[in-house]
Amino acid sequence: MSFLSDSFHLFIRWMKKLVRNPILIFFSLFQPVIFLVLFTQLFAKFGALLGPGVNYTIFATAGIVLQNAFSSAFQSGTAIVDDIRSGFLTKMLATPVNRTAILFGRILSDVFRVVVQTVIILVLAYALGVFPETGFPGYLLVIFTVAAFGLAWSGISLALGLRTKSAETVFGIAGFLTFPLLFMSTALVDTSLMPDWMKSVSNYNPISFAVNAMRNMITGCLPGHLMSNCTTGFDWSTILQAYGVIALIGVLTLGATLYLFRKVVS
Repeated sequence: MSFLSDSFHLFIRWMKKLVRNPILIFFSLFQPVIFLVLFTQLFAKFGALLGPGVNYTIFATAGIVLQNAFSSAFQSGTAIVDDIRSGFLTKMLATPVNRTAILFGRILSDVFRVVVQTVIILVLAYALGVFPETGFPGYLLVIFTVAAFGLAWSGISLALGLRTKSAETVFGIAGFLTFPLLFMSTALVDTSLMPDWMKSVSNYNPISFAVNAMRNMITGCLPGHLMSNCTTGFDWSTILQAYGVIALIGVLTLGATLYLFRKVVS
């Protein structure tokens, strides 16, 4: 019980720290609003290029949800660097707290933040006419998928923070990875509009796997079908494939994070 209890109390500590920073809360919650409302309105006519009658807001919602989780996950590394520099981690190591719980509590808080942001985006999307063809179970699966994706990708940021102990380095590498992976995926455009070389990259891009699964949960369409009377429901082969990719990334990134964290605390 020590691990679970310590993880919970450290999770509460992170939540309190977040609540005491209203500016950070404002921008963390306002960011999804900007992405969904402004971005989809700016490129509303782009839906005509995707196919007759295609609503770009419906098409892009899955990509915007994942892009938000992708960006939020990379903030984990800067937070762990702050704990190291401020001496908080050293103080925690002087207590009988479970060492792994220190890391797990941090990860739980990141996942919680991603889930809250995802719910905000889905509520706004509903106001703009986006409702999953798969119904309420589709909502739950989208939230679960985003939480799993955020958990897996936060491991990269945490590993970088523990390895470099530099918030600037984590931020720089995160920015370098975010935009190429995002734009060379199916998050914002269909592969039919991509150059041939970019299609090849997109087919192996982990973001594409996750976006295709979530887009199926929202539109009920199979990957590659642009919402033209397609209500096939859940495509489990696409969803399970995405979960397999997310699980593989999670094992690699969180395994590396745990290894580096144990080196730091030792």
